[in-house]
Formats: sequence, structure tokens, C-alpha cells
Amino acid sequence: VFSKIFSHEALESYLPKIQLVIKDTLRAWSSDPEPVNVYHEAQKLTFRMAIRVLLGFRIPDEELGRLFEVYQQFVENVFSLPVDLPFSGYRRGIRARETLQKGLEKAIQEKLQNTQGKDYADALDMLIESGKEHGKELTMQELKDGTLELIFAAYATTASASTSLIMQLLKHPRVLEKLREELRSKGILHNGCICEGSLRLDNISGLQYLDCVIKEVLRLFTPISGGYRTVLQTFELDGFQIPKGWSVMYSIRDTHDTAPVFKDVDVFDPDRFGQGRSEDKDGRFHYLPFGGGVRTCLGKHLAKLFLKALAIELASTSRFELATRTFPRITLVPVVHPVDGLKVKFFGLDSNQNEILTGTDAMLGATV
Repeated sequence: VFSKIFSHEALESYLPKIQLVIKDTLRAWSSDPEPVNVYHEAQKLTFRMAIRVLLGFRIPDEELGRLFEVYQQFVENVFSLPVDLPFSGYRRGIRARETLQKGLEKAIQEKLQNTQGKDYADALDMLIESGKEHGKELTMQELKDGTLELIFAAYATTASASTSLIMQLLKHPRVLEKLREELRSKGILHNGCICEGSLRLDNISGLQYLDCVIKEVLRLFTPISGGYRTVLQTFELDGFQIPKGWSVMYSIRDTHDTAPVFKDVDVFDPDRFGQGRSEDKDGRFHYLPFGGGVRTCLGKHLAKLFLKALAIELASTSRFELATRTFPRITLVPVVHPVDGLKVKFFGLDSNQNEILTGTDAMLGATV
């Protein structure tokens, strides 16, 4: 069912809605006279994308904001000691989940009652329909659990990668300009505007340098450290016997840092994935930001599409500058993100690429 949710056809139908959510968000960032906390706002953006696009909920903005705050409290307490005491993280997480599920149940019921005006099948539609195809009407609890799982999958890791993308574009203006050149050469960007109807899935897939940039962001700043697997059959690795039934953790970051195929591993270099070098093509499992094998992340194509759509909008319709003297330190837990959230001032651009200054004519932030 979930593979159908992330199929090529499904991604094609999601794309216009993803673009709309990103455009609205960047417009709001550009109209804010104060610097934006990118990581926090990226969390809001990915949450909104999951609610509006994946699930097709028509929740008013004010209510959506309240639901986001509850969801954050839930996420912050997911990894808590299971001690059910007043004021414990576990108790706060349970309460947040209960409040969240009440809000989701209301949204699901409204969605089931209002089927008019739909121009695409979202993930929740497919989940409901697949249940019927298999002769099983999904219960409300199953729908709430599936909904929460989809939001969780689309939230933290994509927000982390989005923040890393913006930070690297700030650090490497030549990469940003090279992205713009590719968009112009492919007929997507003209006179500072994205050409009408140019952003289709096949067009985005043909942007080779953009693909390299996203791959390099995910190599150098993989959102999560690794994953777990259960040993199905006793095997030997480097002289050590790993028994059947044991849990094994694999490290994505250590793999990317030590894989012999990557040259100058600490350098942000999108060209390493270009046709001339193709460093990720040498050997198996040297590059695995989404895991590897049969249990690789099902949502990886949606995540990459979202990041590409964000990069295109950033390169086409925004100018942005670091609002602190230096770039922040990066922390690795719970996912990779800047410790201060990355403070950035965004400036919108009109059709002639002229700055639309908001709040003040003074240039806020450091020049990069």
C-alpha cells in the first residue's frame, strides 16, 4: 500500500500541491522583517506538506498551527523513559498523542464526508481504498495510526535536510548560481520567473546538477545516524560471529565518512556525483542516506522531490542571507540540525529580480 502512495504516478499528482505549499512558505519568510529560524520553520513546512498534500486535510491555518504545536510536543517525547509519572516526558508524550489523535479523527471524519472538489488521490485516499480492495474496511483507529505514521515519516528528516540544503546554498553561492544556470538552460527559469507548466516530474528528473546537489547534501548531512536490522541467519563479519536473532545497528554517517569511493569527504562537492566522476556508482552500499537493501526507505523519492522543488524555488524566487556573523555549529541529535536553528533573512524578488525589501531598507545579516 505504501509503495503505491509513493509511486511515480502519485508523485506526479503531489507535485503541484508541494510547489504551492513551498511558494506560500517562502512568501511568508520573505515578508517577515525579522530573520527566520530556518529549522523551526522547515519543521512547520514539512508538517504542512504532510497535512495538506499527503493527507489532503482542509484544516484552517489557525487550527493547523495548534496541531503543529501539539505534534512537536509528541515528537519531543517519543524517546522518553517509559515512566508514567506526572510531569514526565512519557506522560507529556502520551497526552500529546491523545490530543493529536482527536484532531486527526476530526479531520478524517470531515474528509470522509466531503469528497467534492478533489483533483487527485492523496495518500489517505489510497490507504482507505486499498482496505476496501482487500475486503477490509479500515477502522478509525487504523486510519489514525496510518495518518500519524505518514506525518512522522515526512516530518523530522525532511526538515533537517531542508535546513542543510539552505545552509549549503548560503555557504556556496557558486553552487546556487550553477543551479540557476541549469534552470535557465532547461527553459524552467526565464527573466526571474519559473515558466508556466515547466515544473513537471520528468523535467525535474532531467536536472542533473540539481540531483547532484541534493545527493551531496544527503551525503554530508544525512538526517539520521543509521538504522537497525534483525539477524535472520547466523553469519560472520570480520572474524566475529553474529548470532541469529540479534539486533544489528548500521551507521550511515560512518559509512559516508569512511567509504573509499568518496574523495575529500568533508568537502561539499556536488560534482562528485556528476557524470565525469559518479563516485556513488562504485561498489554497493557506500552511499545510503535512505538505508539499503529491500528495506530501503519507501518515501525516499518523495523526500528528494520535495528537496528539489524547494531548491528550485529558492534559486528562482528568493534571495537570502545569513543573519549571524558566523555559521552555527551542527548537532547530530535527534536529527542533524544547526544548534541555533540557522537564522536567515529572506528577501523576495519581483519579476525583474529586483529585491523587494521588507521592514527595512537596511541589509540584515552577513554577506556571504
